[in-house]
Amino acid sequence: MTQLILGIDDAGRGPVIGPMVLAGCLVDEETEKEFKRIGIKDSKQLTQKRREFLEKIIKEKAVAFKVESMSPHEIDSKNADGVNLNELEAIMASKIINEINPGSKKIKVIIDCPSPNRIKWRDSVQTMIKNLSNLEIVCEHKADVNHTSVSAASILAKTEREKEMDKLKSIYGKDIGSGYTSDPVTKKFLEKHVKNPKHKEIFRKSWKTWKRANQDSAQKKLV
Repeated sequence: MTQLILGIDDAGRGPVIGPMVLAGCLVDEETEKEFKRIGIKDSKQLTQKRREFLEKIIKEKAVAFKVESMSPHEIDSKNADGVNLNELEAIMASKIINEINPGSKKIKVIIDCPSPNRIKWRDSVQTMIKNLSNLEIVCEHKADVNHTSVSAASILAKTEREKEMDKLKSIYGKDIGSGYTSDPVTKKFLEKHVKNPKHKEIFRKSWKTWKRANQDSAQKKLV
């Protein structure tokens, strides 16, 4: 019997602007081999143009796929309730598994683990899965590099986040940058618009970067 593999990976864990996205890609062994032959690998090793090209192939040839997105407001709300980013990702991963899992065939689930403690994080995911009887769940660090199914999921997640960022850029301008705090364009945008009510929905206000920029802005007004 052909093995089914469900790869799961995220995009946008760390940015101060834009959503966090998690994707799942279900493939059989032959499709996974084909994906490897055509150059599907960790999304960070590919250009945006190449990711967009491969995304179409992945969606056409995968047995199933699912993309989950969480907005800055949702992340902040969960954070305020004491739910951290790793726990959020466990919730999103379990939701993907529950929606993709047909329950009738054996599936090996491989997740790129966001937590230093792989076993504990895997156990937290498993507590939220409705049917574990047909699943083998593996959580690994660097799974997006070592497993083609996870690489495919990373491409789906990354391209979805890029689409969401393009939507934001069409509204707020290209000077929002990539959304990552290491991006000087994003950093400059944050410093300029941290207090702007028109931009409040795009920032993750629970991030230290936003809090620091907000505090700096308040201090400048006092000077």
